[in-house]
Amino acid sequence: MAGMLRLGSTVLGASDVRRAVEFWGRALGYVPRDGVVDDTFVVLAPPDGTGQNISVMLSETPVQDKPRVHLDLYTAEPAREIERLLEFGASRVDWQDYPPGADFTVLADTEGNRFCVIDKA
Repeated sequence: MAGMLRLGSTVLGASDVRRAVEFWGRALGYVPRDGVVDDTFVVLAPPDGTGQNISVMLSETPVQDKPRVHLDLYTAEPAREIERLLEFGASRVDWQDYPPGADFTVLADTEGNRFCVIDKA
């Protein structure tokens, strides 16, 4: 029998919470859940309230080159979405571990947090 837990939010560390909120809000079309953006912690949610939340928390922890947890963003148009994310401040990661025929591209957000854009055509 499954428990009564559900995943509420994935939390990303950031040295500049407002900058990260701006990036992820634009990237995903999310808005601050409570309508408030402060310098220490913000929950971003889909505007209709349905779906996974992303939270941004102030952190001085160094960015990991190979994070144990990261976001996978699915799209049928990876090239277009990658260009859009780059316009918002993402950067390409010089990733040496792509397998042959990889269906993903590794990027970093404005805080250096790595994430993948997955081709789900």
